[in-house]
Amino acid sequence: MFKKFLFIIALLFAGASFAAVDVNKASAAELDGIKGIGPAMSEKILNERKNSEFKDWNDFIGRVGGVGEKTAAKFSAEGLTVNGKRFSAAAQAKADKKKKEAEAKASKTAAKGEDKPASKKKDKAAEPAAAAAPQANASDAKK
Repeated sequence: MFKKFLFIIALLFAGASFAAVDVNKASAAELDGIKGIGPAMSEKILNERKNSEFKDWNDFIGRVGGVGEKTAAKFSAEGLTVNGKRFSAAAQAKADKKKKEAEAKASKTAAKGEDKPASKKKDKAAEPAAAAAPQANASDAKK
């Protein structure tokens, strides 16, 4: 009986040690409890959180200096969450891929606009004016 009681207590402590700490709700002490986050890092996090809450892991990584994908993965493994979500390298890679595709598409459309020679643009603009000029001359000749 006593062994079962100790086993249950051990399980409860194990469960408590893996409890998630949300970065948008945690105090400095709770953040310090995450392995890898010390007083300096928790101060950075709290200062950025004062500006606005973190939307997702990308926002967290972008706003907190010294935190990259590897560090975010370590923090997440230790129990840190952003809006209740753990860091996922696959989700991060997917977000980065979408961002790169959007940037590539934007640069291609910008490059297409630059490839057209300026003289053709001017010629097209001048054509309606040139076409209108002979008609005006013809009407003047009839008078």
